[in-house]
Order: sequence, then C-alpha cells, then structure tokens
Amino acid sequence: MHIMKKIGRIAALTALTLTLAWAIFALLTPARTDRDWNTDQAILPGISIDGDIISIKNIRNFEYRTTTDYTPGYYDRTFNIGDIESVWYMVEPFSGNSGAAHTLLSFGLSDGTYLSVSVEIRKEKGESFSPVKGLLRQYELMYVIADERDVVKLRSNYRHDQVFLYPIKADSKKVQALFLGMLERAQKLQDEPEYYNTLTSTCTTNIVSHINDLVPGRIPYDLRVLLPAHSDALAHQLGLIDTDLGLEEARLKFNINKRAEEHADSPDFSAKIRP
Repeated sequence: MHIMKKIGRIAALTALTLTLAWAIFALLTPARTDRDWNTDQAILPGISIDGDIISIKNIRNFEYRTTTDYTPGYYDRTFNIGDIESVWYMVEPFSGNSGAAHTLLSFGLSDGTYLSVSVEIRKEKGESFSPVKGLLRQYELMYVIADERDVVKLRSNYRHDQVFLYPIKADSKKVQALFLGMLERAQKLQDEPEYYNTLTSTCTTNIVSHINDLVPGRIPYDLRVLLPAHSDALAHQLGLIDTDLGLEEARLKFNINKRAEEHADSPDFSAKIRP
C-alpha cells in the first residue's frame, strides 16, 4: 500500500511538472501567421486606408454546398468611408450548447450591399474549436472580412443554426469610426499576430472593446458578453437595438432563417432577409 501511494504521488508530480512545462512553453511561443491554415481562413484581406478612401482586397465570398464543401471566391472593393451608413449585430447561438454563440457585425453601404466583419479563431487544417484549448494559446485570432451572403448563409442555410440579425441604433459617424477601428485591428493582426482567448479575446469581447473605444463604458462588464447567446438581451437592455419591441418580440422579428432559406439565391439576399 505504501509503495502504491508513493507511485501515485510520483505520477501526480510528473503530470503537474509536464503541465507546467507545457504552460510555460505555450506562454513563450509567439503567435504566427504562417501555419497550414484551413482554406476558408487561409487568405487574409488586404486593407488600404487613404483618407476617406477604403480599399479592401480578398473580401471572402464563398459558394457553399455544405459546411465543408465549397468553392472559394473573393473580390476587391474600393469605396468612401461615408458610404457606410448602418451596422447590424448578428447572433448565432450554437445548437445544444447553452450560452455559446458566434457574433459579428455587418455594415450597410449606401448602395444596399453589406460587408461583414467576423472575429474568429484562425483554424489550421483539421483543427476544430475547443473552449479549453482557447484558454491555452492554441488558436491565432483573425478578422474575417466577408460579403454578408457568405457569413450569414453559412450559418443559417448550411449549419442550420438560428441566426438573429439586429439593427443597431447609432450615429453614422460612429458607425464609420467603428468600421475603421475594426479594419485597423485587422491590419495590425497581420503584422503583430495574437492568440484568441476564450475569456478575454473572443468574437464578442472584441466587438465590445471596439464600441467602448468609441464610447467609454457604453457596454459594461456583464456575464452575457462571455455567454454571447444571451448578448442580444444585454444589447436590448442597453438600448442598442433599434426597435421599440420587447426582447422576445424582437427575436421573432429579427430571426432571419426562414427568409434566408427562401431567398438564398436572390441577388438582393441582404435586403430580403431584413424585415
């Protein structure tokens, strides 16, 4: 019995030593941009800001058949920052995972088109998300800049998750500053890569940081930021959603799944999914 206890203590000490060694190694290993990335996250956008003129190369616009079978597609676009007129907040609660969700912002331009900015882990080939690994510096952080038809239809029409798309109440100048701030962050990450963190640097915490950079304290610390399936309730409580409806009525109105299925192939997809 004494020998077994001793072996148990040695095994526990060895496991603790290895865990600490791995943690130190992870802390000392810098984030990188040159891994074998998954196809949908392999190409980063090229961003140029010259006064009021914004040029973005490699805006993602994939043609999906399933979540894993798709034809890659990209396009370039140049426009004036004054063309950005509105911002919408998307919430995609994950099926069977209470509290977990993906969130992103979609920016409306004066010609009726939309560009989305989605803060995500940058997956290597064969990699999938784990919240535990997300605490342990296992994923680089990236900002995906995509056509709204790409990032919304991927979630509503192919993942078949519920998707809520809420108009945000904001002055156009603030919306434009928010868009510029996200572009500048996307640029910085290409030169100074960072790790995703499940608690401190997620899709939602980064959105909150961008908003609070513009209006300090606009979104206070709240558990619903870390459990973003409920973040629309926080946004509604703070008066950020542009609606006079109660929360449940707003969720019904701004759930876009049925409309996204009906108008999947419409050239006016973005207009058709909005009530």
